[in-house]
Amino acid sequence: MPAITRHQLPNGLSIILKEQHSAPVVSWWMLYRIGSRNERTGQTGLSHWVEHMMFKGTPQFPGGVLDKMISREGGSWNAQTSMDYTAYYETMPADRIDLGLRLEADRMVNAIFDPEEVESERTVIISEREGSENSPMFWLDEEVRASMFRVHGYHHEIIGDMADLHTITRDDLYNHYRQFYRPNNAVAVAVGDFDTVSMLRRIEELYGGIPAGDPVTHFNRPEPEQFGERRVTVERPGATAFLEMAYRVPPAKHPDWFAMAMLNAILTGAGGAIDNKTSRLYRAIVESGLGVDVDGGLTPSIDPYLYDLIVTLREGTTHEQIESVLDEQLEQVAVAGVTTHELERARKQARAIFAYSTERVTGQASWLTIAETVADYTWFENYIERLSAVTAEDVQRAAQTYLRPQNRTVGWLIPTGGDDVEYDEDDAE
Repeated sequence: MPAITRHQLPNGLSIILKEQHSAPVVSWWMLYRIGSRNERTGQTGLSHWVEHMMFKGTPQFPGGVLDKMISREGGSWNAQTSMDYTAYYETMPADRIDLGLRLEADRMVNAIFDPEEVESERTVIISEREGSENSPMFWLDEEVRASMFRVHGYHHEIIGDMADLHTITRDDLYNHYRQFYRPNNAVAVAVGDFDTVSMLRRIEELYGGIPAGDPVTHFNRPEPEQFGERRVTVERPGATAFLEMAYRVPPAKHPDWFAMAMLNAILTGAGGAIDNKTSRLYRAIVESGLGVDVDGGLTPSIDPYLYDLIVTLREGTTHEQIESVLDEQLEQVAVAGVTTHELERARKQARAIFAYSTERVTGQASWLTIAETVADYTWFENYIERLSAVTAEDVQRAAQTYLRPQNRTVGWLIPTGGDDVEYDEDDAE
């Protein structure tokens, strides 16, 4: 793997560079250490809304021409808001990447936030939230999160609470932007066909003169310990029942995160394009005819977050039946452990998913940027090594430690009739 170098400008901007000359392409990312995790009650959804406003342009780069400028140079660009960060990127031909560098430097300080654009985007974001609300599972997931995190900012959805989307002002958004869009709160990453010395020099030219300002402080309240199982029930229109079982788990930088990743691969599959039909819960729930689908989710995060299991029930199956099967399967892992064969198969699948997701420079830059945020860039660099170090004993211990009833929230979605609605999880970002 090509060498990765880390640098820091005097104004605090962190820079990670990885030369890769396999294709004449560069992916440039600018990440700000601010996400829904840091939002106060009454101002939820600020980070996501500011992300939208960043595409409305600056005096130098008017919003109406940005797409054309990027497309004309043969590039693509986008952004994403998560619980822990907000990130922007441009992936372009190597000899055209300077446009991406100049664009991000400019909108770090010169975004306009026109009041009319703010009101127009309010309608767009409220529509996004309403579109998500068409899915019963959105409501279930929101209730489970709210029950699991009563104090911490992971409590609310990234898109924000509807009440806040109606009341957030232009000044709220602009102040959020001015407070957190600073070089000393940012991580810049470039991966692709460039010379490190020349790239670093150009970044210094464009970003070195941007003042850091006052030290950045993030609103964040630690979640207190949970003392017993919690339960929520949601009744929504639809014909399909769902069950979500979520457990509190460590953050990405904790060694047990990788044990949980392997446990998830054994229970529900490694994800991505890998078939999960060999996983324990697929065989126990889908092949047995009790459920239509079962999935598991583990997200790398800054603070302790959750590991959730979601089951789509088959008509005629009860929530009690699914819970019983899940409890039995999780207890088997905690008591009897996993086999070497299961672990190696899951490890092989996880490696394949990782290899596929980092095949292109955009994927590599994304991983590096996120890794530096939730831990440090070596989290990405040593990802396969850390997966390989997980033993069957580690997996069993993780199950015993985290997959306890006292450490979970169980959510039932009970359908009240009518047609089911399709839902794209990306709508909430």
